[in-house]
Order: sequence, then structure tokens, then C-alpha cells
Amino acid sequence: MAGGGFGDEGGNLKRAHLYEYKITSYFIFACLVAATGGSLFGYDLGVSGGVTSMDDFLKDFFPKIYEMKQAHLHETDYCKYDSQLLTLFTSSLYFAGLVSTFGASYVTTQRGRRASILVGAVSFFLGGLINAAAVNIGMLIIGRILLGVGIGFGNHAVPLYLSEMAPAKYRGAVNQLFQFTTCMGVLIANLINYKTDKIHPWGWRLSLGLATVPATLMFVGGLALPETPSSLVEQGKLEEAKRVLIKVRGTANVEAEFADLIEASEAARSIKHPFRNLLKRKNRPQLVLGAIGIPAFQQLTGNNSILFYAPVMFQTLGFGSGASLISSVLTSGMLVVASLVSMALVDRFGRRAFFLEAGTEMFCYMIAVAITLALKFGEGEKLPQSIGWFLVVIICLFVFAYGRSWGPLAWLVPSELFPLETRSAGQSMVVCVNLLFTALIAQCFLVSLCVLKYGVFFVFGGLIFIMSSFIFCLLPETKQVPIEEVYLLWKDHWFWKRYVGDQTSLSSLEEPLLPEEIRRR
Repeated sequence: MAGGGFGDEGGNLKRAHLYEYKITSYFIFACLVAATGGSLFGYDLGVSGGVTSMDDFLKDFFPKIYEMKQAHLHETDYCKYDSQLLTLFTSSLYFAGLVSTFGASYVTTQRGRRASILVGAVSFFLGGLINAAAVNIGMLIIGRILLGVGIGFGNHAVPLYLSEMAPAKYRGAVNQLFQFTTCMGVLIANLINYKTDKIHPWGWRLSLGLATVPATLMFVGGLALPETPSSLVEQGKLEEAKRVLIKVRGTANVEAEFADLIEASEAARSIKHPFRNLLKRKNRPQLVLGAIGIPAFQQLTGNNSILFYAPVMFQTLGFGSGASLISSVLTSGMLVVASLVSMALVDRFGRRAFFLEAGTEMFCYMIAVAITLALKFGEGEKLPQSIGWFLVVIICLFVFAYGRSWGPLAWLVPSELFPLETRSAGQSMVVCVNLLFTALIAQCFLVSLCVLKYGVFFVFGGLIFIMSSFIFCLLPETKQVPIEEVYLLWKDHWFWKRYVGDQTSLSSLEEPLLPEEIRRR
């Protein structure tokens, strides 16, 4: 079938069924603390659009846009906020995050996942302080760059950390804690913007400065985090790795899983150039799906354009400042609910089902928005209130579909696909591609809205159709497959088997070996 399968041919799965675990308080603590990294990304997603729609902020830094806004205060106008300097304020963060992912890859591999989490927290904290104190565009951009470095490190390390700590049966739900805290960050940021919009003239400073709160929580919690067993084995700390694995799994019977970790680490150490190895033919599925396709398509859904510029977009549709911020709170609230739905059900119904069902909905909603705007949205005219709220409902439904599919799964699925030898390099590619397209969308959305008008939503609808077809044809189901044995999926897939052939992995030995036997080898 299109999605491939997961078989037990050749005795490849003799070790996975030996894994034992319990859900311990230590495991829950580690995952909850690490997942706060998502709140950094989410807070910035939510706060940026709200701040750029605040009059006091525009008067201080973008007076021409403020004048244009006042001239069209209650009218619809596709080009009301078209300013490359204004969008640079948003997108500069993501360009910085893109570059920082390569440094994050080195730190994550050599110093561990926990070290990257701490570096990200410190950088994000400094960026929040500088933005809150900004007196010119230069300070704003410097602050945004530091925020971007923090997001680059956090987005690289946190999904890896969660996937490596979680038992295979619950990996989907655990990994989606990252998306849940991202969504909570968006919601909290929109609620803060709604309140600070009424604090004149420095409310925007409070919105930007409160970015230090999630950064502080992430740093303090990170100090108490254990390193993942995979990372400790990768660093050669075998005794400590086994102690952590026993504590996380809540059982002393971890020999089978520990043996797999050691074998995967031995394979990883044999790879001298992980980025170059990622380009090899045998790793083509991970490169095309995990490193490029899924993270790029996540941004091309158009959802982050809505999150970035929800207040701006709703003001463009003729809503007042307060009403537009309320609309943003509604959309971000839908995102939180959707992430909870996905966490509860993704390990039951699988990744493909969520991608494909929600993709169908998202396509329909985007086309509905485009047709409505084409028929009812004229430049220089007031948008009827009923049509305005109809668009809010449709956008909320779109966000709800995205929030249970492309939002969380675009982080979950890539983190499952890479073997240990290319995992850190692969995650760097994931974050790099994701932030590149995030930055491009942030930089281009408002000008595209001005030039293409309602056509921009037809474009997003077409892209959603393409990405859903991409998932249907090329992505196998990964639910409840042990992370070190996901590579076996490619051998049974109708398309990818021609690339991976009969290549085997160290973890496919017919008889499970104890760690002591592996070390003697």
C-alpha cells in the first residue's frame, strides 16, 4: 500500500518486544520540563503579530504604517500593512534561528540535549530584555536575533529529547508536549497582548519583555533535567546512561533497550561526517521526508501566516484593534484544544490518518476563505459584520485542523525517522528548513496579500493538496515503532525500498546481545 508496512521479516524485531517500562514521576518531570522549550517558540509566534498591530509600537518605530492604518481605520485594504521593514522585524528572528541550528547540532551531539536547552534559554532571555528596552530599529533587530538563536537551539534539542526519553508506545503523545506548550505560548501571548494594548504608551514593551518568563522557566528547569540515555551513550558515559535509563523506565530490566542504544551509538561513531552521510542513497527517505519535505510543508500550510499576523489580518478585514486581538485569542485557543486532541489520539489512530483527514479539511477551509474574500471583500469598503465573523469561524476551524495534524506531527514524525548516526544532523536540517520557510512566509505574506489579494489563499489551498498527496504516497506509519527500528519501514515501502535495498543495521541482529558482549565485539 502507499504507506508501506512494518513487518518482522528475517527476524529483525527480536529485541523490541523485550523492552520494559513504567510511567514514572521522574520520566514525567523530565518531559514536562523539557517541553517548556515549546513555549519560547509559541510565545514569539503569538506576541509578534499583536505588537505589530499596536498603535504605540507603530508610532515609535513605523510611523508611516501608523498613518496609513489611521487613514483606513475601519475600511478593508489588502495593502494596509505592506512594509518590508515591518515584516523584517518578525522574520529576522527566524533567519537567526536558521543559522544557529548548525551550532545547535554541534552542541547537541558533543555536549548533549540538555546543554542545547540551556543555551537556548539564555539567548531567548537576553533577546527579550533587549526588545523590551529597545529605542530604535537596530535594538529591535538585535533582540530578535538573540530570540532566534534561542529558538534555534530549543527547537533542535527539545523534540529530540522528548522522542529519546519516551517509550515507543507513548512517543507520539510525549513528543507532542512540545506542540502543546507551543500552542499555550501562542494563547498566553495573545491574552497578554489583549491586556497590554490598553496600557499606553509602553504596553508593547511589557508584551516583548515577558518573553523572559518562559526562558527563565526553561533555564531553571533545565538545570535539573537528566540527559537522555541515547545522548549519554553517544558521549561514552555508559554507566550513567544505564542508571538514567533504569530511573526513567522504572525497572532494572533494561538490558534489551540498552543493548540497542549501544549498537546504535557504535553505528553513529562510525560516521565521521553525519551531514554528508544524510545525503547518501540509503538515507534518501529521511532526507526527503524528515529533513526537507515535512518541515517545509508545515509552513506552506499558511497557518503560521495566520498566527504571525492574526491581529494585523483581522484589522485588514475591518475589525478594530480590540476585536482583532480577541479574534487572535480565539484562534490560538483552538490551537491548544487541537493539540490536546492530537496528544490523546495520535498513538491510537496513527500519524498518516491525522495528516490526511486534517489536510482534507484544511484544503476546504482555505478555498472557502478565498472564495468569500473574492466575492465580498472590496478595497476601501467595510466588510459586513456577518461575513467578518464567518471568516473568523472558518479560520478557527482551519487552525483546529492544523493544530492536530501538521502543527505537532511536523515535529514528531521527523524526530522518529532519523537513525542515531544522523539524528542530530537530521534534526538540524529539520529546524533549519522549518525556520527558513517560516522566515520566508513571515517576510512575504503581507506583500503577497497586497499583490495576490484573495488569491494568496487559493495558493495555500493548492499547496495543502500537494502536501497531502506527498504524505499519502511517501510516508509509512510510524506509530508505536521503536525509534531504533524505524529504519525497517523503508524496506517494505513500495517506493523507498528501491533506495534502501537489503541494507541492514547493527540493531537487526537475530539474537539480542547483552551490552558486555557488544563491548567485547
